[in-house]
Amino acid sequence: MEPSTPEPISDAVRAQIKALGYSTVDLRRTEGGYVVENDIFLTPEDLMAAPDGIKLRVGEEEHYRTNALVTGLPRQITISMDVANFPASYQRGLDEAVRRYNAENLRVTFRRVTSGGMIKVYKWSETGAVASFPSWGNPGGVIKINPASLGNINSVNYAATVIAHEIGHCIGFRHTDYATRQSCGSGPGERGGWEGALHIPGTPTGSDAKSWMLACMDGGDRPFTGNDKIALRQMY
Repeated sequence: MEPSTPEPISDAVRAQIKALGYSTVDLRRTEGGYVVENDIFLTPEDLMAAPDGIKLRVGEEEHYRTNALVTGLPRQITISMDVANFPASYQRGLDEAVRRYNAENLRVTFRRVTSGGMIKVYKWSETGAVASFPSWGNPGGVIKINPASLGNINSVNYAATVIAHEIGHCIGFRHTDYATRQSCGSGPGERGGWEGALHIPGTPTGSDAKSWMLACMDGGDRPFTGNDKIALRQMY
């Protein structure tokens, strides 16, 4: 049997994504939506959002957030994982990621549940990891990860770093180096997008080479830096 050819992405969908302010370079379809700029997950509902005037600050190595944040604070956010499809390192890594956030005494806290979390962590067959941004005051509801494609699969701390990074997107963080993607070594930077990329007051204008929200992973552990903690406390 011949392998099926993926259905091409229509010009109308490309136009919607461009209207939201995202690049369509390396745009790809995935289950439940589309992936743009490598790890931003957009659903068909996201494509229907109406862009308006957004104040953006473009830089290189500051901390950034989206316009949409989690509201109704203080608030506990539940997280579930499809554990049958993840190695033990990622199951333990989720617990460690939750611990790292809760240790910061933020106005958002996290609790792992066996199923039906506000944020659901799934394994997928594509490369890397993606997550969705907050919507209507709620956290982004989806994280998709392929541990085998990320390397260092048996490290609990690396798994915690990957998961904490994707949780960061779910509560409204952009990449620290979104404008350049310097941590990836090469390639174009990201755009602000409809969700925006707003500088977080109090974070530095210089490089933060160990931030948990850098665009690309290096296989190592990235607990929150001092600047990361400032950004978290400014937001939550």
